[in-house]
Amino acid sequence: MRKLITALALVVLAQANMQILHAQETKRVPALREQVYSQLARAQELADNGDVTAGLAALKNVESKLSSMNSYERAMLWNFYGYMYYGKDQLAEAIQYFAKVVDEDPIPDALKQNTLFSLAQLALGQGDYAATLEYLDRWQQVVGDDQAQKADVLRAQALYQKGDYQRALKPIQRAIASAEENGGAGDENWYVLQRAIHYELEQTAAVATVLEKMIKHFNKPEYWVQLAGVYGQLGNDEQQLAMLEAAYQQGFLTKGQDLQMLVQSYFFGGIPYKAGKVMEQALAEGKLEADLRNLKLLAQSWIAARETDRAVAALEQAAELSNDGELDAQRAQVLLNAERYPQAIAAAETALAKGNLEKPGTMHLVIGMAELEQENYNPALQAFAKAKAFDDARKAAAQWERYATSEKEQAERIKQLQAS
Repeated sequence: MRKLITALALVVLAQANMQILHAQETKRVPALREQVYSQLARAQELADNGDVTAGLAALKNVESKLSSMNSYERAMLWNFYGYMYYGKDQLAEAIQYFAKVVDEDPIPDALKQNTLFSLAQLALGQGDYAATLEYLDRWQQVVGDDQAQKADVLRAQALYQKGDYQRALKPIQRAIASAEENGGAGDENWYVLQRAIHYELEQTAAVATVLEKMIKHFNKPEYWVQLAGVYGQLGNDEQQLAMLEAAYQQGFLTKGQDLQMLVQSYFFGGIPYKAGKVMEQALAEGKLEADLRNLKLLAQSWIAARETDRAVAALEQAAELSNDGELDAQRAQVLLNAERYPQAIAAAETALAKGNLEKPGTMHLVIGMAELEQENYNPALQAFAKAKAFDDARKAAAQWERYATSEKEQAERIKQLQAS
């Protein structure tokens, strides 16, 4: 900090020395006399050597002769006070003295411009946004419209902090457009600010556009994830999945919530096998917790991908965390469809034992169908009879019961024929 202040002060002194020669040529400004200049330089030297207190005392000695000083000399005195207090991190005092600089008249335009801009920056840092805008307005009156872009970012920041998002948008857009004119890029924080303004204005499509630029210029993992989320808000599911998949391939998806978003995008995008693979790996690496929600999604992915063994394993694991038999019931259905009849019966019986099933009659149907496929007619008929007691399965159970009875009778006739 001290080196910065010293450099700034030396620049001011150098400018002051030049103004002694040229002030009268550009503006009717009184000259900075050599006697005052040397005293200010002495004060600065003391501060540079680490004795800021002595430097301030030297400035106080100069101030005692204030009545004999002209406007330019007084302005330079306040300027050095401001820099010294700034170097001590006493910002309130620094602002107070810098404000006294621009209140002096006449003074060189360069001094006035630089000080007004510094005041705007300091006011912004102090959270005084109204003062920031006031100083920027005064600065622009001095420099004219040609240099307005220099203050655009400060103006946008102040307006954003004030909550005036609509007015904040134009200056930050102008600053970025100027930086991008020749294929370059603005500062990263400018894009962050523009994105925040569009977000507050609920301009989601514009947020996406800014994030696309941020990926192009800065390529940070979080921008890929954020853009994917915005695409999701816009209903652009294919673009969301493309962004997430590209980010995943680059190793950018490291957080559990981001991996879960990718899994869901794969699943709902009709790519369940990839959903299962990503979820399986995330669970194995501990990036996602093996909780009921994640295990259910894993099981659903494997079911949709027709990976029976993996689906059954996931359902078994999830069922251990559940207080009802629904997941065992789902496992029974998967096993029945895979023609694993003894396992389907065992799973259905487990589901009924756990209870709290939304459709308990369906499990009796599963048992009946699995027994029937194994030509166990009596157990099948018993299961269908139980299923008929439940509204959710009564109609189907009656149909299966008739079919099972017919199959049983036919099997008995064949048996009799073979025995005769």
